[in-house]
Amino acid sequence: MDAAAERRFRDFVAARSPALMRLAFLLAGGDQHAAEDLLQSALAKTVARWHAVEEPEAYVRRVMYRQQVSLWRRAGGRRETAVARPPDRAVQDATPAVDVQIVVRRALARLTRRQRAVLVLRYFEDLPEAEVAAVLGCSVGTVRSTTHRSLARLRTLAPELAEPYNMIGEALA
Repeated sequence: MDAAAERRFRDFVAARSPALMRLAFLLAGGDQHAAEDLLQSALAKTVARWHAVEEPEAYVRRVMYRQQVSLWRRAGGRRETAVARPPDRAVQDATPAVDVQIVVRRALARLTRRQRAVLVLRYFEDLPEAEVAAVLGCSVGTVRSTTHRSLARLRTLAPELAEPYNMIGEALA
């Protein structure tokens, strides 16, 4: 690469790196280090073909897209986080929490649409009764009675939720 081409490449990198880094950050799922690696390798591939590149930014973006797709395919569903030191204590098993989520989802699916809407707005979205009433176009009293009946129905549909939790609302949160 001659000096003029090298200067054009350096100018391009200096001018467009912030925008390209934002794209890399999004492609890497918010992992700053992976985003830096993605952008660096895309720029390395670009500089190797700089003499043939007509639209540098479009070329770098295309390289990043393709490279990230290749990483996703290679990784499959595996995600591993590298750390400098091992943790002081073992990470707790998340299986019970996942089990609760599955049970709650299945139980919610068996409720009526209105019951499900009230519980989701109250406990998942954490809206006050007045806002739930406004969203659903009903009175606050209707929200209260529907919440009461819906929680009673959930307790019937999923009695296993009552054991580890004092209130069903805690399981929904």
